[in-house]
Amino acid sequence: MTDTPETMSAEEAAGRALVARTSFEKEAVWLPSLAVQHWNAGQPVIDGKTFTDCLIEGPAVMAVMNGTTFDSCAMGATSDMRNLLYRPVSREKLAGVIGMSNCRFVRCRFAQVGFTGSDELLEELAGIKSLSSLTGGSKA
Repeated sequence: MTDTPETMSAEEAAGRALVARTSFEKEAVWLPSLAVQHWNAGQPVIDGKTFTDCLIEGPAVMAVMNGTTFDSCAMGATSDMRNLLYRPVSREKLAGVIGMSNCRFVRCRFAQVGFTGSDELLEELAGIKSLSSLTGGSKA
């Protein structure tokens, strides 16, 4: 039996609409909620989304996967970007993280989000400016 808009709850309909979206602009996105909606739809990874001028909120650890890019983003409130990076112990599989594949972040701000991925990715992210270094803010 396939659910139709008439038979599903408003919450389920909203979740499905969120999963179907490919772009987000000038809005706050609560990453844990976005991930849960994708998981409920049978999608273990968030794939093919573009976020422009958004606030991406955690708490969360984002697994940055193939094709995901960051363009002019403020990655978090810390004086040292390395404080937001987590190196995986296992190379086989990651659990407890939000996978992002083929996603593009343009001029986004990240709050309470950590990042993990390949060694090469972590080295690249270590060179990105953190939010506090862009604003002259506190050293978290």
